[in-house]
This record gives sequence, C-alpha cells and structure tokens, in this order.
Amino acid sequence: MNRNRLLLIGVVAIALAAFVSFSIYRIMRTAIAGQRGAPMTTVVLAANDLAVGAKLEEKDLRLGKSLLSELPPGAYTSIPEVVGRGVIVPMTKNEIVLSSKLASENGGAGLPSLIPSGMRAVSVKVNDVISVAGFVTAGTRVDVLLTGSPTRDTDPANVSTTTVLSNVQVLAAGQRLQKNEQGEPQQVTVITLMVSPEDAQKLTLASTEGRIQLSLRNPLDTTADKVPVVKNAALYRLQPDTPKASARTTHFAKVTPKPPAPSPYVVEMIRGDKRDLAKF
Repeated sequence: MNRNRLLLIGVVAIALAAFVSFSIYRIMRTAIAGQRGAPMTTVVLAANDLAVGAKLEEKDLRLGKSLLSELPPGAYTSIPEVVGRGVIVPMTKNEIVLSSKLASENGGAGLPSLIPSGMRAVSVKVNDVISVAGFVTAGTRVDVLLTGSPTRDTDPANVSTTTVLSNVQVLAAGQRLQKNEQGEPQQVTVITLMVSPEDAQKLTLASTEGRIQLSLRNPLDTTADKVPVVKNAALYRLQPDTPKASARTTHFAKVTPKPPAPSPYVVEMIRGDKRDLAKF
C-alpha cells in the first residue's frame, strides 16, 4: 500500500513538473517571437568610458540596435548629431547617449559646458587647511566661512567669523572635473565653485577682505542653517564691560545721630553767708 502511494505521488510530481516546464517554454517562445516582430531602431552608444568635460568625437561613439518601444527619451539615432558636444555626466562603455548627459549644441566642452544658464564659476586659492585636507573635490558641496574685522581695526575683540555662502557645489578641484569615486584626497591650490552672480561678488569680496575657510558638507544635507556671527570675545567667554553710573547720580552719605551729652553734676558750696554752685 505504501509503495503504491509513493509511486502515485512520484507520477503526479513528474506530471506537474512537465506542465510547468511546458508553460514556461510557451511564454518564452511567445515573448521571443514578439520581439522578433517588434520594430527596431538605431541608437547611438558610447564606444568607451567618457569622463565629464570630454568633447565627443566619432571614435567615442558607435551605433547599436534597440527596440523602438524601449528607446529612452533623449536618445540619438545618428552619430553626427552628437559629435562635438560636451559630456556633463560620466558615461560607461555601451551606454546609450542621452541629451540630458550632454551640454547644449553651442555649449562647448570642458568646464564651461558644466555651468548652467544664470550661474557662474569662481575660483578661490586654497591650501591643505582651507580645502579640508584635500577632501574638497569636484562634486562635493561646501560652506564658505569668512574671518576678519568688519571695522578694519587692530582690536582683536572685533575679529569675527561668519558664513558667507552655504551649500555651494564644487565644480573642479585644480583642473579635475571628475568626481573622485574612491574618496581619496587631492592636493590642489585652486577650488572652483558654482555660484550665482550675486554670490560671485560676495565670494570675490570675501577672498580679499579676510581669510576664507571651506566647510565640507554631506551632499544629502540641504538644510539652510542660520548661524549667527561668532566674535573673538565668545571664544574666551568675555563679559561686556559694566556700564558706569551716571554722572548725575547723587550719593547720600549715611548720617549717624550723635548721642546726647550727659547732664552736668551741680555741687552747692556754703561758706558762711555765701552760697556757690559748681558744675562738673
């Protein structure tokens, strides 16, 4: 009895497996047949890895085939359409070339192609300290701090630090436009920031009026912090001078009443028919 039941279970399992396999085969065959009959189109692909700022040449591109229904928006179908355009987003080999990854037709290549309309690129001189030990690289975001004296005097108490610009994108570190994917520091002497025309004026003035410092931000931190100005006295916890009393203030001395004088002693002296009084 047990043997017959096991044989029955085995036959059912084999039949179920055969049915599932046949169903999958039919589905795959239908899908392949549909793809063979679906319309295809030519698409431009990257022939090799393309870095940011590169100017596209014919050797950097090749043609491939793609289903017309799966063609992403902004794709190109001929190589002459993209030759001479600048790359603003890095691309890998065999990746479809899209308009969103290229500069405008007259935008050129290199750093100018990375500057959006209405923005400016301003470079500032840095050292290892200002550039946060070399970790300020292309693609990172920073705050710009200014330290100086607003009144331009030599009194150390008037030296203060303020945040001039917040959440600014770094376009280039030195002459490198590509983001450092390994996170390794880069020793450079110039950092190029992307700012608005108004902020470009602030940054230029700050670099001449005092000492600037870059503060590295987390790229996911987009909070606009309102940080108050920090003065030199705040570091030493100095208290402001106590205001002097007004010159018109009248001070009254406390008057202590004098004790009353003791009463004199009176002595009456009689000498014969004379009487005299003596006070002591």
